[in-house]
Amino acid sequence: MQKLLISACLVGEKCNYKGQGKYCPKIEELREHYDLVLFCPEMEGGLKCPRNPSEIKGDQVIMKDGTIVTRQFELGANKALALCKYLGITKAVLKENSPSCGTHRIHNGYFMDRLIAGMGVTAKLLKSKGIEVYSEDEIDKLIPKKSKEKSTE
Repeated sequence: MQKLLISACLVGEKCNYKGQGKYCPKIEELREHYDLVLFCPEMEGGLKCPRNPSEIKGDQVIMKDGTIVTRQFELGANKALALCKYLGITKAVLKENSPSCGTHRIHNGYFMDRLIAGMGVTAKLLKSKGIEVYSEDEIDKLIPKKSKEKSTE
């Protein structure tokens, strides 16, 4: 079975900045077709849980309290890439809006709860190295059509 990297929070792991998971029910369909490899780049980069929220501003990732955590985000991204290379993973489902995992949208860098077009540190690195990145909103693109047809019958 093909391996798929997935943001650990999407399967309910309590690893987001609030110390919570962001369980996505569509993950269960993915389990039928992929061997899921759970990964949280922020935790793997050395950040604690819970932690202050972080946002990307320019070339830096900054916590709400002003702490610069770019190094930790880059470390987590590089570990995700190394894991993908080691296991032969070519696709990833990542948590949208995250400064690590956002695939299409991230917060604007001013802690105003506003989203802008952009990619998180891990999503950007993986995509630049040829890994296909999807958000939890795009899981249907990864489910073979025959399975979708069966579920609508």
